[in-house]
Amino acid sequence: MKLRSPFIAALALVATCAGAADLVVIANPASATPLSKDQVSDLFLGKSQSLAPVDQPEGSGVYADFYRKATGRDVAQVKATWARLVFSGKAQAPRQLADSAAVKKAVAADPKAVGYIEKSAVDPTVKVVLSLD
Repeated sequence: MKLRSPFIAALALVATCAGAADLVVIANPASATPLSKDQVSDLFLGKSQSLAPVDQPEGSGVYADFYRKATGRDVAQVKATWARLVFSGKAQAPRQLADSAAVKKAVAADPKAVGYIEKSAVDPTVKVVLSLD
């Protein structure tokens, strides 16, 4: 019985890692400069308004994975942060788009926009400014 627990834990870890996509933060190629993880966290948590963050749908795995990797917060903590900021009038939550294709299209069209997508979805219309491996 003792051998099964570590085995099951290892399988769960492999399954978790296999389900997580490699995510990248993208910007418009015309205005893209590399960003630090702290800068991305500040943008997507309303602490900085230097760029316009564009979000994935809240219920998607990409959304949860991004916030965990970029900010160290889970979905409930992110929702609480934005509820407080919006209620106080200090900031507006990032615009949520349908999927990675919509985020990529919006970022490609707006020099002030920044978003996140799966690394496999990157093409020449956007530039990677941070990799969240």
